[in-house]
Amino acid sequence: MPLAERSGFRVRWRLPALLLALTLFVAPAQADTPWTLVKSYPHDPAAFTEGLFFLDGALYESTGLEGRSDIRKVALKTGKILQRRSIEPPYFGEGIVNWGGKIVSLTWRQRQGFVWTLADFAPIGSFRYEGEGWALTQDGQSLIMSDGTAQLRFLDPDSLTETRRITVRWNGRPVDRLNELEYVRGEIWANIWYDTRIARISPDTGNVIDWIDIAPLRKAAGVSDSEAVANGIAYDAATDRIFVTGKNWPKLFQIKVAG
Repeated sequence: MPLAERSGFRVRWRLPALLLALTLFVAPAQADTPWTLVKSYPHDPAAFTEGLFFLDGALYESTGLEGRSDIRKVALKTGKILQRRSIEPPYFGEGIVNWGGKIVSLTWRQRQGFVWTLADFAPIGSFRYEGEGWALTQDGQSLIMSDGTAQLRFLDPDSLTETRRITVRWNGRPVDRLNELEYVRGEIWANIWYDTRIARISPDTGNVIDWIDIAPLRKAAGVSDSEAVANGIAYDAATDRIFVTGKNWPKLFQIKVAG
């Protein structure tokens, strides 16, 4: 992904508004999956959110930007950072996922992944992959990785090697810029970079089942910076709660989705 310099930190390139409008994927007109807002919680507005998951009553979040990247455990109700591990330069932190007693994390362009203990974020391993690293989730059998294209990779959770891929399509057309991921009710949900829609994806075929448009939440978060995109989905399977946020959003939202 192209880069620019902003306030001394490397960030995702800002495209001119007209070019951006022409290059964004636009889903065909349809009835999006309905949802309602349940509750809002505090979220660190300095967090350039790249990965998010919910486990045992707490949120786990990874943030990006070179020199500012970290992995953190966050209290849901207060947004307070309970535990934190910095990811040192030159790495630009990306997605994270839990597996067993570990956290697996990606970096953007360095083709370098890391493994940490879930308990105290101590480093215990690393691995390599081709292309860019954007996001991770898991379905109980495999880790699922996005790389900014229309493809999702399935990884063996122990060896962290690729076992298969699917191409995500809507009405036969590839859907690229797949960003943060979450496995929800047997589906893969994906933020789309620079889009407020979340794609609901079949893990078997790669076909988009439907879309969830959270544009009102970006407005409710009160952000105007073009880099403050919707990014971050977490699912609490035990209580069927869904949480969403974005890069530098001061709020995290709990939503209820039909179906």
